[in-house]
Amino acid sequence: MGRGKIEIKKIENSTQRQVTYSKRRNGIFKKAHELTVLCDAKVSLIMYSSTKKLHEYTSPNTTTKKIIDQYQRTLGVDLWSTHYEKMQENLRRLKEINNKLSREIRQRKGEDLNDLNMEQLCSVQEKMLKSLEEIRERKYHVIKTQTDTYKKKVKNLQERHGNLLFGLAEELKYEDLPYGVVENEGE
Repeated sequence: MGRGKIEIKKIENSTQRQVTYSKRRNGIFKKAHELTVLCDAKVSLIMYSSTKKLHEYTSPNTTTKKIIDQYQRTLGVDLWSTHYEKMQENLRRLKEINNKLSREIRQRKGEDLNDLNMEQLCSVQEKMLKSLEEIRERKYHVIKTQTDTYKKKVKNLQERHGNLLFGLAEELKYEDLPYGVVENEGE
């Protein structure tokens, strides 16, 4: 019995898609192994599934790095140095941001102000005033919250005190009476 042709498009059912991926992955690894054995080819195969799992096949006696290095020599490109240059550029940019933020912190502490012109000094002053306003708002919020909590506690204590006084007054009222509770003996 022969296999029927299927339409090549994304499988919508995730379970079927994962089963198909697993079967075809095993098939392509088998083909890579056959190429290695039959043709003495150096093969490196890297696959990522939609579940973010890595699957790799590399010919015996070789590594993926060796194959990538050979690929670079053949094409005359250097992927590692390109990646290194991008990382260096990113590092330079982050250092620049760090220096700028460090300078801003020192200026807010009152240091490094000698090299600033009048416009820059005004900008630092505005930032300081804005920060001061934010600090005051936060401080007032904390004080208000603490005051509200204190008021609730005082009110609760006053209510408890009133209840205790009421209970004590009730007890004293019945203690002064000349009579007490008498049980019915005639029944």
